[in-house]
Amino acid sequence: MSQIELRSAMPPLAPGEQVRHVFHADRRAYWRDHAWMAAGAMALGMAILAAMGNAHVWTGAVGGLAAIALRAFYLSTESLSAEWQLTDRRLLGPGPTAVSLGNIEKVRGLGSAVQIITRSGDKFLLKFQPDRPATEARIMAAAGISPTKDQ
Repeated sequence: MSQIELRSAMPPLAPGEQVRHVFHADRRAYWRDHAWMAAGAMALGMAILAAMGNAHVWTGAVGGLAAIALRAFYLSTESLSAEWQLTDRRLLGPGPTAVSLGNIEKVRGLGSAVQIITRSGDKFLLKFQPDRPATEARIMAAAGISPTKDQ
């Protein structure tokens, strides 16, 4: 098995457990998020060089763009192969990740990602979701969590 296959392997289903929905990372969300990160890195690089009095502030933009572009291309295969399964009992993620629906305390959005927080404080991210609010709603409904302002 390749390293990507090992990371994205799902825990086995329990006897009688049914998959209700599968969440995949979205290519458009991935590249959109990286475009925003690049814009931020470019601005930050330029601001740091300007604060230092560097006459070549524009090189901060080049460096910021290059750093995020390298990151985006290097991690794209692994990030875009991520898959999460919502079953009638658990939320199953890459590797050994298995969260009982009754153990989910909070579900909230962070950009294009959905953060799951368990009652024991463990945190998981379903990254690059094409429709983050729909992903949140589906998991909250399965876990029996009612939407509130602090979610």
